[in-house]
Amino acid sequence: MIIDWDTIDTVLLDMDGTILDRHFDDHFWLEHAPKRWAERNNTTIEYAKEHLYDLFRSQENTLNWTDLDYWSDRLKLDIPVLKQEVEHLIAVHPYVIEFLLFLKHTGKKIWLVTNAHSKTLDLKMKRTRIGPYFDGIISAHQVGLPKEDERFWGKLQDFIRYDPERTLLGEDSETNLATAKSFSIRYLIYISRYSSKVEPRKSEQFTTIDYFNRLIPESGSCCVTIK
Repeated sequence: MIIDWDTIDTVLLDMDGTILDRHFDDHFWLEHAPKRWAERNNTTIEYAKEHLYDLFRSQENTLNWTDLDYWSDRLKLDIPVLKQEVEHLIAVHPYVIEFLLFLKHTGKKIWLVTNAHSKTLDLKMKRTRIGPYFDGIISAHQVGLPKEDERFWGKLQDFIRYDPERTLLGEDSETNLATAKSFSIRYLIYISRYSSKVEPRKSEQFTTIDYFNRLIPESGSCCVTIK
């Protein structure tokens, strides 16, 4: 793909796995929450994982998937407080700040568009201090649909004015990129290094990068080529 920045007005960026290291989220939901649930219910960590993983999977592709209030009630745990116990794992991916500065310098509108719950957003923005780089932050909970729903990208225009033909979307979810494709968003970029703890895997459907420095053109150029 050839990315011509002169043809792009708006950049939409996902949060977890895209600009932030998903290791925090994976560790929390796969290890820390089951550990605390096992302690509260006086059971083994093995049983806790089996039980909770089934519960988590039952809410995939819904707003409940990222709703901390829903999970606090369902698990009888204070999920926001438990997240604070491991917040030291929250980290910005390499080259994200450089990319955001490039976008600011070139006058692009930058929106953080995430499925994350407001309480998760508050914790991560306080920890990373990256909020001021964005023109705004939109949660799927405001829109009323998860990004996995094809209707999301049209409904998003109630909150953000953007021309799909002049928009770039960065995501670590191929499902979300596919729903965006159905809405004709022109530049769709898959982030393969979503976690510092996994080996990146190239998408067979979408243009793939490991880090956002791949999208920054050389000085004096308007275009980059992603192979």
